Amino acid sequence: MTARFFCPTALAVALCVGPVGLGAVAQEVSEVPAVRTHAPPLNLPALGDSVGQDLSPRAERQLGDRIMRAIRSDPAMIDDPLVLEYLHTLWGDLLNAARQRGEIGPDLDDSHAWEPFLVRDKSVNAFALPGGYIGVHLGLMAMTSTADELASVLAHELSHVTQRHIARMMGQQSRTSWMGVASMVLGILAASRNPAAAQALIYGGQAATIQGQLNFSRDMEREADRVGFTVLSEAGFESGGMARMFEHLQQASRLNDDGSFPYLRTHPLTSERIGEARARMGPDSWAQALQARPSESQRTAWHALMAARAQVLMDLRSDALHRLANLPLPEGARALERVRVHYTVALARQRTGQTAGALTAMAQAQQAAQTLPAAQQALVQRILRLSEAEGLLEVQRPVQAEAALARQAVGAPMAPLPAGRPELLLSARLALAQTSQADWQTASSQLQTHVSQHPHDASAWALLSELWRRLNQPLRAIRADAEATAALGDLPGAIDRIMGAHQRFRRPSAAEVVELSVMDARLKVWQRQQREDMNASQGI
Repeated sequence: MTARFFCPTALAVALCVGPVGLGAVAQEVSEVPAVRTHAPPLNLPALGDSVGQDLSPRAERQLGDRIMRAIRSDPAMIDDPLVLEYLHTLWGDLLNAARQRGEIGPDLDDSHAWEPFLVRDKSVNAFALPGGYIGVHLGLMAMTSTADELASVLAHELSHVTQRHIARMMGQQSRTSWMGVASMVLGILAASRNPAAAQALIYGGQAATIQGQLNFSRDMEREADRVGFTVLSEAGFESGGMARMFEHLQQASRLNDDGSFPYLRTHPLTSERIGEARARMGPDSWAQALQARPSESQRTAWHALMAARAQVLMDLRSDALHRLANLPLPEGARALERVRVHYTVALARQRTGQTAGALTAMAQAQQAAQTLPAAQQALVQRILRLSEAEGLLEVQRPVQAEAALARQAVGAPMAPLPAGRPELLLSARLALAQTSQADWQTASSQLQTHVSQHPHDASAWALLSELWRRLNQPLRAIRADAEATAALGDLPGAIDRIMGAHQRFRRPSAAEVVELSVMDARLKVWQRQQREDMNASQGI
């Protein structure tokens, strides 16, 4: 029986890993009969005069925005603050290096989103969408052993965007074709939940034909390798990360061709690519690079815990969680490995309702963390405290969760760490779990400052809506709810909420008039976007 691979290779310019070349993908697609589907049409822009030539940066971003609105509410897209924070940190380092090198000029920088997002899927995959949106499967994060390896994938994807490979291929396709291709993105998100439905979604609407048309050329692959390698190195990552990643993937795909490694299905590895990646390191640096970075550097510790977290989050089936909840500690494991295993066990037990066992495993992780080098302890203990508090909050133990979050690590050099988005969202959830209006007010003020700087943070807006509701500010609560709804891609829902507010507050106070005027401004933006989406879907 032929395995089926759901790679978003057309619209999502994917890094897909596997042991076969591009021809196998096209052949496999051609073997599958067309399946009728009644999925709603996606609102993609008409390419108009751009067909047959490179797509402009602005048009590419518009297309990417519309695709993202179609997929943001899919349950396969997850917002895990800790993993996203780590991903954004790696991505930010690469972006800065690309800007300094001139790979991202002012026009491209302003036009593109440059936004990575997470996909709950255990397959090893990552992909770039038009406009600089980068999807990363949790399976990819879980299988990488170092930050350098993960960053090498991100650098390669980034280079496909900065070198305008996506725009070139898109400019050669018709608008109709791209509407068919867009269904493949939803298909990859649906694959882990319902393979049959995903197959119907992917292979409906000419997507099968398009599958073989949009794979990167070998020249594009070489260019992305070359540029990505330089960006990777100049961003401060170990230069051997890309070559090691290639070798890990090649070896893994040889041993296990069960569909878990779709990465190379569209970016096939060759001995030439691996050799060139090695050669860029210099004639004598390959063996040295394997030991060049400290095994217990702060970045290595951060990656180890986030890879463990991704391993738990990528597959929430009971059998997978049960296996991780009973993960044995390897004999002779070093400090970081002990922390990683105990942390994995704790997270898995949290998600299977084993609260006492999760607390025991987390305590073991914290104890092991005390033997880490001093430079790592603050970072590791922060992650452990946040994760413990999150688990306690899930089982409605807010007092214990607050204590866990505030606890200082014994013996650790606790230089204050800046509070990030994970602390912000968790603190808001803690405030909502209690009855103190003062806590509600503090949390709402912090979130309001945050969303003013990050207006597309749906999770923050949703928490702010509930806080304002409890503080008896119903109009502001409606506005925040509308913002959260729009951030998840549901423009009609956001518009309905604003229209409903006008019906409800027919005689507004002076303060409410100001709030309604802000809401009206947002309403006009969403209505314009909705019209543009509708016109694009109709080819106007």
